[in-house]
Amino acid sequence: MLVTFSSKVDADVLMMGEHAKQVLKAAGKEIGTTVPERGVFTAEQLDQAIANLERAIAAEQPRPAPDDDDDERKAKEHVLLEQRAYPVLAMMRKAKQANAPVMWETGSGW
Repeated sequence: MLVTFSSKVDADVLMMGEHAKQVLKAAGKEIGTTVPERGVFTAEQLDQAIANLERAIAAEQPRPAPDDDDDERKAKEHVLLEQRAYPVLAMMRKAKQANAPVMWETGSGW
């Protein structure tokens, strides 16, 4: 499943469902086992969502240096929350300045 984040102030951001779920939880949204079909961060909620995401990014521990080739391959495949959340966080910051909401919707994205 793909999740599309959108706001009138920025280009859409497409994200795999499992990654979007991680970002939404870090931003403070109550998410069950799956990402809700639609949702919104209102302009009033953006300050807290941005702060929550920044806090989660700062708290994330980097992976230790790899000991062997297999660990090195796994380390290269690991993507930090900061990397996953960056486009949505940038959208949230722009939306906050414009006093606009950020919405998401599940679907194919096509």
